[in-house]
Amino acid sequence: METLLIEAQEFEDMKMSNMSTSDRVEASRKAKAIILGLNEFYKESKDVKIMDVMKRITEKKQKIEKRLKGRPSA
Repeated sequence: METLLIEAQEFEDMKMSNMSTSDRVEASRKAKAIILGLNEFYKESKDVKIMDVMKRITEKKQKIEKRLKGRPSA
């Protein structure tokens, strides 16, 4: 549990600028792993703090994935 929270904090503090495509893919996968891990603890404890962390990680993950998909061509 402690290590997941530390990883989550490191992920939140990570800079998104100057990331290559492979870095974005790796960051997205890492975010998914963190969220799934935290979710297991959340199911047991129903702790609001864990949910808040998961929401912030998900928000950053969505930004990364939006950048990966690129802009739709008209």
